[in-house]
Amino acid sequence: MWPTIGIAGAVIGAGLIAVLVLRPIVMRSVEARRRKQARRMFALRREWLEAEFLSLASKSGKPRGLAWVNCDFENHETLARDRKTGELKAFVGVTISFDAIEGGGMEHVEAVGNLRAATAVFSYLNDRWTTDGMALFNVNPTEAIKRFEHEVELVD
Repeated sequence: MWPTIGIAGAVIGAGLIAVLVLRPIVMRSVEARRRKQARRMFALRREWLEAEFLSLASKSGKPRGLAWVNCDFENHETLARDRKTGELKAFVGVTISFDAIEGGGMEHVEAVGNLRAATAVFSYLNDRWTTDGMALFNVNPTEAIKRFEHEVELVD
């Protein structure tokens, strides 16, 4: 009887060790597949996402007194993961042009016509990319991720 318990304990122990060793490998593989799928979905939906971003950003009222005229998107997205939820985020560099809104207090500011650099933010929720139109001004995607490194981590 005692040898049977020893063999069973060894088998259980070996199984536990295998799970502990293999779990991180399997998790990395699953995460890599998820990122690949997210990138593919981003590419497929990119035109729609850019239009949605511009629509929502232009309705945000930011910057105050300015109307969004155009937003040129860079070709590459930089992926990051939310440290708390694991949610993926895509950061895309953009160049934005504005016009002054009549009565908005910016009509006589010469710099209104200057192009502005920013980063557009997109979120991958339930296997679907979305945006709330958030633009992070005066930073490129890498700088944006670094600025919020307590919230997100680079996964590229």
